[in-house]
Amino acid sequence: MGVGLAALGRPGYINLGHADDLERDYDIGKMEQRAHEVLDIAFASGVRYFDAARSYGRAETFLASWLNQKDFSPDEIIVGSKWGYTYTADWKVEADKHEVKEHSLVNLEKQWHESQALLGEYLDLYQIHSATLETGVLENAAVLDKLAELKANGTAIGLSLSGPKQAATLEQALKVKTGDKLLFDAVQATFNILEPSAGKMLELAHSEGLGVIIKEAVANGRLTDRSDEEKLGVLKTQAEQLNTTVDALALAFILDHAWVDVVLSGAASAGQLESNLKSLDVVLDDEVSEVFAKLKESPKAYWQTRSNLPWT
Repeated sequence: MGVGLAALGRPGYINLGHADDLERDYDIGKMEQRAHEVLDIAFASGVRYFDAARSYGRAETFLASWLNQKDFSPDEIIVGSKWGYTYTADWKVEADKHEVKEHSLVNLEKQWHESQALLGEYLDLYQIHSATLETGVLENAAVLDKLAELKANGTAIGLSLSGPKQAATLEQALKVKTGDKLLFDAVQATFNILEPSAGKMLELAHSEGLGVIIKEAVANGRLTDRSDEEKLGVLKTQAEQLNTTVDALALAFILDHAWVDVVLSGAASAGQLESNLKSLDVVLDDEVSEVFAKLKESPKAYWQTRSNLPWT
């Protein structure tokens, strides 16, 4: 398991109950302290992959200050970050736009230097943030050449996916090469009980040598005890029968796939992380697997629901 800092690095996010997670206290120092607490528990529990992005508010800053306090050797952990979105909420919960997407060479070079300035030798993996067919980033020769240059200098290169066309985007990414080798070393995608549509392509990517990182494992809180969706009540029943939590059950579904290398916890508190980590002890049976299969949504429906989630 790994830890993603999307919910830890900024006051506003689309997770259900995010404001309550932060106790509506958005003081920068307090939020940094909370992030460090989660990171401490994660490391003590054996977590070694930590994932941030330029658009996650102060996530890179919080991660960097934690790394510097602990004085880890770069070999002790793996850090990934992303470029492509710029944080624009100005540390506010409500904003006209929380982040702006730009997959240009200028933005890549700018954000690479910003990430490097904070994370330095700890930064192992640099990912295109939410690559899609629509942005044309996988056909932008200047961007791809720059990424190949970063790779040649020792940084692994990845891409994260988003939207109902994740599989098609990944299929195109697997055709991008530098010399006779694939450009991308890793892919990060949404894959969960409700939205498993990219599974076959992710399995193929794994077979081609890419590391597979899974994000949004609990569907921004929909796959937790907080969900009030009637159709998801069956998950609470199954969790009770297996003596675990709904979020742990959702994570266990992902961990049950051999081609998954890392599944991210997006915990915003120590309690959430501890609950997520229970997934490592969950043993799934045929009954619960049948329940999972019945809850699958169409990609279009899933992503429409996600786009309607409020920033809190």
